[in-house]
Amino acid sequence: MVNQGHLFLGADFGTQGVRVGLADEKGSILEAKEIKYPIHYPKPGQAIQNSADWWRGFEEALGAVLGNITPTQKKAIRAISICATSSTIVPVDQEGTALDDAIMWMDIRAKEQARRINEINHEVLKYCGEAVSPEWLIPKLLWLKENKREIYDKASLIVEQIDLINYKLTDIWAASKVNAVCKWNYIEGIGFDDDYMEKIGLDDYKNKMIVNIVPMGKCVGYLKQELVQRYDLPDIPVIQGGIDAHIGMIGMGVVGPGKMAANMGTSFVQLIFTDQDVPVKGIWGPYKGAMVEGLTLLEAGQISAGSIIKWYQNIFNLNSPEAYKIMQEEVENVPIGADGLRALDFFQGNRTPYKDSYATGVITGLTLNHDRAHFHRAIMEAVSFGFKNIVKNFEDSGVPITKVIGTGGVTHDRTWMQILSDVTGKEFTINENTNYGTILGCTMLSAVGSGVYDSLFEAAENMVHEKETIQPNLENTKKYEKPFEEYLHLYQALKTV
Repeated sequence: MVNQGHLFLGADFGTQGVRVGLADEKGSILEAKEIKYPIHYPKPGQAIQNSADWWRGFEEALGAVLGNITPTQKKAIRAISICATSSTIVPVDQEGTALDDAIMWMDIRAKEQARRINEINHEVLKYCGEAVSPEWLIPKLLWLKENKREIYDKASLIVEQIDLINYKLTDIWAASKVNAVCKWNYIEGIGFDDDYMEKIGLDDYKNKMIVNIVPMGKCVGYLKQELVQRYDLPDIPVIQGGIDAHIGMIGMGVVGPGKMAANMGTSFVQLIFTDQDVPVKGIWGPYKGAMVEGLTLLEAGQISAGSIIKWYQNIFNLNSPEAYKIMQEEVENVPIGADGLRALDFFQGNRTPYKDSYATGVITGLTLNHDRAHFHRAIMEAVSFGFKNIVKNFEDSGVPITKVIGTGGVTHDRTWMQILSDVTGKEFTINENTNYGTILGCTMLSAVGSGVYDSLFEAAENMVHEKETIQPNLENTKKYEKPFEEYLHLYQALKTV
């Protein structure tokens, strides 16, 4: 029986498509629809999308969700909130029309700009882990200024994916504090630093960036009347969301210190709250007050993860409906260590802990004894070693991790999840809505932002429910120690090549 109480809309604009979902007060996903959109790779290290595909996909997904509910349920909808990839940026005119392709989050064309920014060694960098990434908005903004000056000058604003969608929903330009603190060098209690912006070459940033920063969970504005009438919705607030992985953290119920939230899909993002401003080498942050007042966010990540498995499938033509089952059967027959085959998972560079955008993927140790299943196993182990390297980096810096809460497509791969647990020695919990962690996070923000729940803690208690926990096989953890050390050595040996 469908719950007839308060309902909440959420939308997740991911790398490969947009998902819209409707949840009730208990966190049950009542309806959901995903619409895919393409990615294009024009040059090595570059990834682009047509931003018009985002809105078309959203309208189709929203229409499908609302088409499956009753008029009474529509009236029960209290708010909508969205999350999106970051930093996926697009230059727009005064009407919000895109002037060029969107530069995706995984695009690292701004490596040179990021290098120059980091060499300045400005005090601002201590708030983001001592370095910016070429993935972030600021280096990409500088790249546009230097390489597409005509578009840069013509642009009224250069915005993130979430900003453009919120504008289309409300006619208000407002940036998420999550994105601004984590990717834009915005500092809690200070704002943007004019001296820093001038020194890096963006003295005109106030004319190109959104400077209206709205905290996560606060109201951006109300759904514009055109959309209210088209979809026969109430006058609902649009609640500020943020970066997809970060909002997924909320959807996993990680709203306080101790637990690691791991969003495991195309890329991996690992997030932890702490109640102290702990300096941790090799991570992004500390991001004070980025998401929850009084808590500091620490962020790590692996830029290539599930995307490498997709690459493997394409290379070996494993794209048929039954291919994944075949892959699982094959890889289970390959022993720990993949019979000496080693890989580095840096197919688009390393995000953390090395922050090396020049690093590349590696497969080494090949013999005539290896077949395609060894490649599959070596890739899964490499990503798992990268995960362990991040966990070790946190714990060596005094940040304890009691357990990992996982969400995303990889959580459906039982073999890979066990490898991750065995390699790290950590238990991994999967929630009931692991398919919809980001959607649930958005709907939780909608619930809090509309006043149905008083806090994220209350929302988490009512809307997040654990499903199962994967325990590590500690004997296997010991067996992985040597391959893990070889993984670490391989990067050090090849980083100057």
